[in-house]
Amino acid sequence: MRVPPDATGRPGLCSTFCRQLLEPLEGSAIVASGWVVLEQPGPWGADAVVNSHLNPEFGGRFDAECKKADVRFGLIRTPGRHSFPANHAQQVYVASTVPGKTWLLTAHLEDPLALDKLDLAAIARGDREAVDASLPGLVPVDEAIMLVCTNGKRDECCAILGRPLVNGLATAAPGRVWEASHLGGHRFSPTAVLLPAGTMHGHLDTGTALDVLAASDRGETFLTGLRGRTTWTKRGQAAEIAVRHQTGELSLDALTVAGEDLESVTVWHRDGRSWVVPVTSAPADPPRPESCGKEPFAMSILKAGTPVPGAAR
Repeated sequence: MRVPPDATGRPGLCSTFCRQLLEPLEGSAIVASGWVVLEQPGPWGADAVVNSHLNPEFGGRFDAECKKADVRFGLIRTPGRHSFPANHAQQVYVASTVPGKTWLLTAHLEDPLALDKLDLAAIARGDREAVDASLPGLVPVDEAIMLVCTNGKRDECCAILGRPLVNGLATAAPGRVWEASHLGGHRFSPTAVLLPAGTMHGHLDTGTALDVLAASDRGETFLTGLRGRTTWTKRGQAAEIAVRHQTGELSLDALTVAGEDLESVTVWHRDGRSWVVPVTSAPADPPRPESCGKEPFAMSILKAGTPVPGAAR
């Protein structure tokens, strides 16, 4: 489903180009099997993990370790004022997006350096027992949380469009919404990730963001503005969404990206059905900026074709 262009952004913003050109969102999510997000009040720079009140040596090192483990690291803060009180215990969330092993844990840390103990490989494979053992004090979170990118130092759209959204959601869904430092895909602002599902969503407003949260409470995903599930490759994300549109399947863990080759992606349903989805990429026409202030270029745009039913498993 396409989100029509509207007057959300000012002329010249990357998100305005994206809406006007009806750029597809499918297959635009980042790729990560797990997430670690740390509360860090105060100002954020463009690369917040090394440009904030967080120790930059730790932030850069831990971010690099997470990337090697297929885990996404980022900073979060509560909506509104961003003061950093003394002796503030910082909240951390740890999430696995692996289907069948999807969980969300949290703890309050007196010292962020305690994250060095986390078993990042266990997060990536969804091994909750090993993660619990590596950082005692983690407790399960029953409700999904939404992280909305608001970092204007990274991209202007995230501040102009993300902050009004997160402020509205803070009233409508208190305790379930955080500001996030960087989620990628600025041109799809307002953009957010839902944890622990790992689904990324773009062109949100308060209504559709609440729809995403409500769907998660039912164990489902919400198709309007869905960019993809970070568990899958970008081509896998596009293929999975194509199958959902064709079948109407909304259950989060009903579909698995089973494999891919240069021309297609295979998607399995837990009931035994399967599909082969052709996925192609082509240069964007016309060229458009990836972020505000950058020159337009012919970025690669993914397109999923019609899913073809395969043999029952």
